[in-house]
Amino acid sequence: MRAAVMGTETSVRPLRSTDLERVIAIDSSHVGESRRRFFEKRLAHAKQHPDDFVHIGIVRNNSLVGFVFASILRGEFGREQAVATLDAVGVDFDSQARGIGRALISTLTEIMRTKSVHMLQSQADWTNHALLKFFDVSGFGLAPRLVLERSVLTPLAESIEDE
Repeated sequence: MRAAVMGTETSVRPLRSTDLERVIAIDSSHVGESRRRFFEKRLAHAKQHPDDFVHIGIVRNNSLVGFVFASILRGEFGREQAVATLDAVGVDFDSQARGIGRALISTLTEIMRTKSVHMLQSQADWTNHALLKFFDVSGFGLAPRLVLERSVLTPLAESIEDE
């Protein structure tokens, strides 16, 4: 696939195992720590189950400048339709505001349509304003679903036996 980004010929392609270090570097520059194990596991799972994952990157001047990792969920939480989750996205700081993120999301949505997936979902820390802005301009909106969490380190205030 080829995409014109700010007048520069840029290639969009599936990620390769040789892209791992660059993915980690781009991601680390955004999150402040290495998520090496996450990306290693994700690439290994994708190799074993290629129909359930989409990993693409954008290369300019022979260097990976952006990536996206998505997975396809089928039947989770009682859903009948397949849903894609955007698990990770990153664009090199020097390549931001040049259409790289838009090209990644556009290509991802095209691929998902060919896989009969009609919905793309993600999560973000509500204080990550840059990511939320990116999601907003990429057409994401609030979902009618509420994510709940609970520490497993703290016991319940009452025991189940008291009921």
